[in-house]
Amino acid sequence: MAEEGKKAPNFTLKDQDGKKVSLKDFLGQKIVLYFYPKDMTSGCTKEACDFRDNFPNFEKINVVVIGVSPDSVDSHKKFKEKYNLPFILLSDEKKEVIQKYGVWKEKSLYGKKYMGVERTTFIIDENGKILKKFPKVKVDGHVEEVLEVLEAI
Repeated sequence: MAEEGKKAPNFTLKDQDGKKVSLKDFLGQKIVLYFYPKDMTSGCTKEACDFRDNFPNFEKINVVVIGVSPDSVDSHKKFKEKYNLPFILLSDEKKEVIQKYGVWKEKSLYGKKYMGVERTTFIIDENGKILKKFPKVKVDGHVEEVLEVLEAI
């Protein structure tokens, strides 16, 4: 389970171009690793566009932004191109990393229970340690909250 103060579980997943990306590739940089349920859906699109619109603020403080969902590489490629997203999207179709980070949860919609990704963001430091975990993220104002925490670190 990925918790604050612990080492972030390492992983290797394919990005939107099919290139393998590992968490350890970013040692020496702070990372915002955000898990979201599905490409092209309203909440996930708004969250991705908020990260996009604030991307220069993350670049200024040398922070890498990475999105992870169970969608395919092709889905991520279309999502990234359609919304001009300037950051990496990783495909976790087998949900291995999603489970390692403890964000695969039982959810409920209109009284129906199902398993899905609980929108969660992690701030990981230069040494791979989790500095902050934002569980059950509400999209509105989330990116600003992440930036405030980063600027305070």
